[in-house]
Amino acid sequence: MTGDMILITGGTGKTGRRIVQRLTAQDRPVRVGSRSGGVPFDWADPDTWQPALEGVTAAYLSYYPDLAAPGAPEAIGAFAETALRSGTRRLVLLSGRGEEEAQAGEKVLAASGADWTVLRCSWFNQNFSEGYLVDGLVDGELLLPAGEVGEPFVDADDIADVATAVLTQDGHLGRIYELTGPRLLTFAEAVAAISAATGRAIAYRRIPAEEFAAGLAAQDVPADIVDLLTYVFTTVLDGRNAYVCDGVRQALGRPARDFTDYARDAAATGVWNGR
Repeated sequence: MTGDMILITGGTGKTGRRIVQRLTAQDRPVRVGSRSGGVPFDWADPDTWQPALEGVTAAYLSYYPDLAAPGAPEAIGAFAETALRSGTRRLVLLSGRGEEEAQAGEKVLAASGADWTVLRCSWFNQNFSEGYLVDGLVDGELLLPAGEVGEPFVDADDIADVATAVLTQDGHLGRIYELTGPRLLTFAEAVAAISAATGRAIAYRRIPAEEFAAGLAAQDVPADIVDLLTYVFTTVLDGRNAYVCDGVRQALGRPARDFTDYARDAAATGVWNGR
């Protein structure tokens, strides 16, 4: 192993586990912080923070359930204080585009005295293949309250590449990288791309936010998560993010991955095969 220890919070999640894979491939010491694996780490339990930070010089902050959740800025500030006391100076925050609450967390981090970088990301491609949207796509119809607004879907592999570079290289401190894909797609267009990649007929249908929330509740999704997802679809996806940024190229010197390439590769795994 070479270099200093790096903590990845949310280390088993969509971006975290990809960062862990990349750091491991570079033979760098990495600590997986998670509620479900690796070193115990829970944003709701500050007693888990200090042990996870022991001997760590840099950390990736993926706040659960979302930086838009109540109390997130305060938690980010408290964690930054704990990190600095522990000798962890480089902090890289996963953030969201168009979320005022998330930007409050960014400001708290920037004011903490840490060597900070923010990765402000659009909607992940992998939300279609690694989460609750998979069932609808497998069944042949995805029902969501998103309308005809374009979203520059970003690939989690791009986020992981940027995060790995920021955690291990110089030249990124004090930067906000706005990470998007290379073009705008509506949810209907994204589903059409998935349909083409699978060779299956998969439809998209917009439903009222109330019907969406009721459907989640019927599946026993916790009320706070229902509220958060409804907020994302009715507020963050209202068109405020309907523009492309070049954060991936700024950080890595290459273009962002296109959604069509993601859909092709994901389809090849069989994740969207019919029942």
